[in-house]
Amino acid sequence: MKKIYLSACTVCTILGVSAQNVLWQKDVKSSTQDFLSQVTTTIDQQYLITGSSIQSDKQQTSGSKQNNGYDFHLVKLNQQGDKAWEKYFSGNNHDYLSAAVSTQEGGFLLAGTSYSGKGLDKKEDSKGGSDIWLIRINESGDELWQKTLGTASDEEAKAVIQSADLGFFVAGNVQNSSQGYGSKDVWITRLDKGGKELSQLIVGGKGLDEVEKMIPTKDGGALLGIYSRSSEVKNFGVKNPESQSSGERSVSSTAISQTPKVSSNFGEGDYWIIKLDKNGKVEWEKNYGGKGDDHIRTLSLTSNGYIIGGESRSERSGNKTVGIEEGTDLWLISLNEKGDEQWQKSYNFKNRDILMGASVIHSGDDKSSKGILLGGYTQAEGRIEKDDETFWMIYLDGNGNEQWRKHVSGESRQKEERLSDLKLNRDGSIILAGTSAKELGKENWKIVKLGDKQVNDLIEKYDIKIYPNPVSDYAYIEIGFDFKEADIVLYDMSGRQLQNLKTKNNVTKINTQALVQGAYLVTIKTDTNKTANAKLIKK
Repeated sequence: MKKIYLSACTVCTILGVSAQNVLWQKDVKSSTQDFLSQVTTTIDQQYLITGSSIQSDKQQTSGSKQNNGYDFHLVKLNQQGDKAWEKYFSGNNHDYLSAAVSTQEGGFLLAGTSYSGKGLDKKEDSKGGSDIWLIRINESGDELWQKTLGTASDEEAKAVIQSADLGFFVAGNVQNSSQGYGSKDVWITRLDKGGKELSQLIVGGKGLDEVEKMIPTKDGGALLGIYSRSSEVKNFGVKNPESQSSGERSVSSTAISQTPKVSSNFGEGDYWIIKLDKNGKVEWEKNYGGKGDDHIRTLSLTSNGYIIGGESRSERSGNKTVGIEEGTDLWLISLNEKGDEQWQKSYNFKNRDILMGASVIHSGDDKSSKGILLGGYTQAEGRIEKDDETFWMIYLDGNGNEQWRKHVSGESRQKEERLSDLKLNRDGSIILAGTSAKELGKENWKIVKLGDKQVNDLIEKYDIKIYPNPVSDYAYIEIGFDFKEADIVLYDMSGRQLQNLKTKNNVTKINTQALVQGAYLVTIKTDTNKTANAKLIKK
C-alpha cells in the first residue's frame, strides 16, 4: 500500500535568524485515510513511526472474511532515515494504534483500541464493545506477547509508558461504565513486564474526561494530562474494590479501584492533571482553565517539575492569568513537582493553533532546564494564509519567553499538513512527524529530521557517552563529534582486545552479556582521526 520517498525540505524562519538544515525527510505514501499517532525514539536513535492504516494492497483473510478495516501500522527508520522494517497487526475489524513506548530492554509496547474479536493477529476474544489491545514486540517488530484489556463497556487506549520497575502504565478511557462517574472516565492499568495486570483504576468526574498524554515521573510514578469537561464528584467517596459484585469486576478478575474527581472545572473544558505514585494510586490532582474551552495536549518533565500545554479559547478567567489574542492561543503552564503553578504563558499565530508536541532541553547535570521546544500546526478559521496547515516550531527559554518560531515546509508540501508529534534527540537534532495530503481522506505520513544550530548550541557536548553504565546485557555507545565511519574497540583492563566493530551511526549497540563483572575500556577512532576513551563497568 505504501512507498517511502526521500525528498528535499526547506525551513522558513518567522522570528530571528537560524542556521537550520534538513538532514532527511521521508514520505510514506498512501491512497487511503491514514492516522499517524506518534514517533518513538529508541535509545540508539532509531525511530518507530506508528499509526493506523487500511492495507489496500494486501489481502488478509480469516476463513472467508477479508479484513477491510484499519490495522496497527508500524514503520521503523534507522538513524539515516532508511526503512529498517514495516509491520501491520490486524484484527478482523477496525483496530487503531494510539501509542507506543520504547522499552529499556529493547523493543516496544504498542497500545491501541480494538473493535475485533479473536482472529488474524488478535489472539484473545473481545471483552465486550471496544477494548484496549496491547502488543509487546522486539527490536525487529516480532511479537513477544499480547493482551486484551476491557470490560463489557467501551474502552480506548490513549497512552503508555514504562515504569521504573520495567513494568508499564497504560492509560485510556472507559465510556458509561457502571464503575465510573460520568459519560467518559479515565482508565489506568498497571502491568508487570510480562503483561500481568497488577492494578486497575477508574478516575473521573460528572461528565466527560479524556486522556491526552501520560509521562513517567522521576519517582517511578506517572503524570496524566486529561481534557476535562466534568464537575467534581461530591459526597461520593471511594468504593472498596473488595465490596464490588462479581458482575462489576474486570473480566481479568483484577479488582478495579475508583477515585472521584475532587477539583472543580472553571469553564467548558479544562486541563486536568493527575499525579500517580509508583503503585498507580492518585497522589494529587490539579485543574487549570478559564471560562471557555481549554484543551490540554502535551506534558514534559523539567528539572524541578512539569510543563503542560495545549490550546485555549478562554479570556483571563478562572485560574487562567493570560488572555487570548485571536482564534485559539497556545497556553503553557509550568508546575513544580507538587503541581503548584510557577508561571503561565500564551503564544499566537492568529488562527486555530494546535500544540502537538513539547520537548525540554536539560542541562548536563539535570539541575536546570535550558529551554522548551514546541511543535504543532495552524488551521485557518475563516481566512487563508501562506502558512496555514504547515508544521511549525517555537523555541522558548526556561522561563517560557519566546526566542524564535519557524514554519517547516518543502517540495512535498501539500494543502493539508498536520503535525502529530515532535521529538528532540540527544544530539540536538529534531524529528517532526505528521500527515500531508492534497485532500482529506488521502493522508501521507511525513517525517522530517532537522538539524538546528540554535538548539544544538544548547546541548552539552561530549566526545563519548556510554549508557546504561554500569551495564548488564547491552550498552549503547554514543559518539558526540561528526564522522562518517568509526571503529569501536572494547578492551579489558589488561589491554586485551575483546570486540572491534565499525559503525556509521552516532549511537551503536554492543553486546556485553559475555563480559564478567568488572571494568573495561571503550575506545573510539574515526575516519577524521578523532579519538575518545571511556570506562565501561559490567555489573
